[in-house]
Amino acid sequence: QVQVVESGGGSVQAGGSLRLSCAVSGFTYSSYCMAWFRQAPGKEREEVAGIDEDDTITYADSVKGRFTVSKDNAKNTLYLQMNSLKPEDTAMYYCAAAYEGGCSTVGSVPYWGRGTQVTVSS
Repeated sequence: QVQVVESGGGSVQAGGSLRLSCAVSGFTYSSYCMAWFRQAPGKEREEVAGIDEDDTITYADSVKGRFTVSKDNAKNTLYLQMNSLKPEDTAMYYCAAAYEGGCSTVGSVPYWGRGTQVTVSS
């Protein structure tokens, strides 16, 4: 059984930083992708950043240059370092995991964490 658990959210002022972590367990083989999505009130869930099974990294345009995604394969953990945070980054952040090719869209992701809240005040 695959489990996905996020941690590290919180409240910061604009310009501040936060680091999110996501630990996964239960994958039966090592070829899987992981990604961070976020959902603000009244808006659709959107992908923020992800790492494919071949270590290709992608970012949403809105976070390029401010957020950095990384993965520790030995710990099966995905990280999201968020710098220069803006009020519009306020959202519930969800970690996603899937076998090959499954992290690209909300509808294709089979495994989700419960989410961690990030609040950025101006």
